[in-house]
Amino acid sequence: MSLTVAVQMDPLETINIEGDSTFALMLEAQQRGHHLFEYPAHALSYEDGAVRALARPVTVQRITGEHFHASEAVTLDLVEDVDVVLMRQDPPFDMGYITAAHLLERVTGRTLVVNDPANVRSAPEKLWVLDFARFMPPTLITRSMEELTAFHARHGEIVLKPLHGNAGAAVFRIGREGGNLRALAELFSETWKEPFIAQAFLPTVSDGDKRIILVDGDPIGAINRVPGAGEIRSNLAAGGTAHRTELSEREREICAALGPELRARGLLFVGIDVIGGMLTEINVTSPTGLVALDRFEGINSAGLIWDAIERKAGGSMARG
Repeated sequence: MSLTVAVQMDPLETINIEGDSTFALMLEAQQRGHHLFEYPAHALSYEDGAVRALARPVTVQRITGEHFHASEAVTLDLVEDVDVVLMRQDPPFDMGYITAAHLLERVTGRTLVVNDPANVRSAPEKLWVLDFARFMPPTLITRSMEELTAFHARHGEIVLKPLHGNAGAAVFRIGREGGNLRALAELFSETWKEPFIAQAFLPTVSDGDKRIILVDGDPIGAINRVPGAGEIRSNLAAGGTAHRTELSEREREICAALGPELRARGLLFVGIDVIGGMLTEINVTSPTGLVALDRFEGINSAGLIWDAIERKAGGSMARG
């Protein structure tokens, strides 16, 4: 039975179809006979109990430059007209993102939202991971120069990054001499109102940063993202390259600890980052990595996600 699917995303015109996970999810949905709409987060509105989106009906195809066709936008009631909402716009995790999550929370229980918006809002990547601190490297969240200096003195080499950054932006390695530490801390404090995060530097990052994909709490595979020459950032958007890998026993232990909590929170599609057996982030806002994982493992990861979505949406929600 077909579902009506509304995808809350960044402009479809600008995505790279060769590696975009949202596009892979849309292709798979269309292949299964589901009806697709897309809209930006700012197209949400609320009136008299109804949450609506001005959304375009779309079809997609894997042809560069001609990867979608959109019809004129229509107003959708996200309860009456839609079975599934995919919350797939990229961070930053700012007030616009949080507001969209609040609005989508008002349709949950009647329309399936993936991932659950209330729990996305409560689980920013570098904060919710603190619930699993036993798997993490030494970590400090602060705006205090005194605390940061003491943390650097204890650990020698550290990494400094914004608390709500994404795609490897503004991630700095501070060496043992700490020459730029004060200047960077001042810059961070002037640029962002929230605290920043420091972690002990993990030399094993040169061997790669694993992105492990979990679907409804279970790992389906991983890719190893290796930094470019002279880099510590392994994000593909920052020049890292993806390589085939397998899960270690330690990584399976981490997944087993996270799985029940992910299922309980309705976090169906999640990507976790692990460096040298240390958990650094739990990505729930708009995880990526599906296309590379499929290429290495010969699986259909988007299909596994849609299997889980269809199970949860259930026949009673379908209107097709």
